[in-house]
Amino acid sequence: MYEFDSYHILLAGAGAIIIASYWLPRFFSGREPAAAPVLILTGLLLFLFVPGMPAAIDPLQNPRVWEVTAELAVIIGLFGVGLRIDKLFGHGLWTPTLRLLILGMPLTIISLALFGWWAAGMTLAGGLLLGAILAPTDPVLAGDVQVGPPLEGGEHPVRYALTTEAGLNDGLAFPFVHLGVAIATAGAVTGGLLAEWALIDVAYRIAVGALGGAAAGWLLGRILFFWPRSNALSQTQSGVIAFAGVIFAYGMTELIEGYGFIAAFVAGLVLRRVESEDHFHERLHSFSEALEHTLTAIILVALGAAIPLLWPYLDWSHALIGLALIFVIRPIFGWLSLAGAGLKTRERWTVALYGIRGIGSIYYLAYAGHHVELVDEGALWATVAFTIVVSAFVHGLSAGVAVGRATGEEEVPA
Repeated sequence: MYEFDSYHILLAGAGAIIIASYWLPRFFSGREPAAAPVLILTGLLLFLFVPGMPAAIDPLQNPRVWEVTAELAVIIGLFGVGLRIDKLFGHGLWTPTLRLLILGMPLTIISLALFGWWAAGMTLAGGLLLGAILAPTDPVLAGDVQVGPPLEGGEHPVRYALTTEAGLNDGLAFPFVHLGVAIATAGAVTGGLLAEWALIDVAYRIAVGALGGAAAGWLLGRILFFWPRSNALSQTQSGVIAFAGVIFAYGMTELIEGYGFIAAFVAGLVLRRVESEDHFHERLHSFSEALEHTLTAIILVALGAAIPLLWPYLDWSHALIGLALIFVIRPIFGWLSLAGAGLKTRERWTVALYGIRGIGSIYYLAYAGHHVELVDEGALWATVAFTIVVSAFVHGLSAGVAVGRATGEEEVPA
């Protein structure tokens, strides 16, 4: 009479562990606890030990599922990051961000490519692709280090730098992903390939992404607050407009071959300038944050479930790449790139150390696997998964305290 369907077991189990992941840490932490490491761990335990669970989604066999889900999480996260930022202009305000993007990120990509070649015997294309996949910091998992919601104010330089860096570097990593895919497809580096890459993938697509996002943000602002003035959409307090706005900005920009990730962030920034003191921005942010957290929880549980599938592909050399990125490459190049940026020593180290890796890297790898036949794809997935897991535990469990101390929000013991 009663049938235990594996799909229903999945729903019940996933729901239970997501609730537990957000609830149980509150018994041990007085601050808002980081759920990411617990979601990964409980996802692993759920699929290993709960009888009747369906097979985990294998990223090697089904990369498209991972690509689409991560893509949605990232664009919603980027839009929400844009909405968070209250202050856009000020002397030296963007200096740390620009240094991290212009100096820190390319140096990180090059270092990872060379390290991948030395440690794991990767090809030039493979190393470059791995560097581009792992270099961006994550706008989704970095809630503990970002500025607060709209209208909260108090945007400390540490939080501002980490927030704006995460908002932009997902889109700015895309040219390097395209370069890695192009080299892998062509089998060689030529002058013509580099010229086309610089003209199309760098100049054109970045510019179109920024302009497309600005246009979408401006249009959305007018629709929400001004047209019609006597009965504006903002009066409805319907947060679903945040989701509609970001997928509109992203989709339209991608249709004209721009970078949708840049467009999503810029759309949030521009929309935030329209009626900037209106509390409807808080509603939009809350709705987008809820969607972002939902998708992120699903992805992290799935990542935990996929660990047994990816574990056989992980060897010491690939683990070394992830550890080097988190503990050596990012801190060193983050520290060096911030020289002269106006940050104090503790602030500079905090920004350099807390380059959190996450959902964006999953998207980029799934995207690359969808568009080109990757050599040692299993090892690439294992490396990325290992790096995200280490980052989730190391950064997730310490970021709140470290950033709180660097920004003066928490007193340092004498």
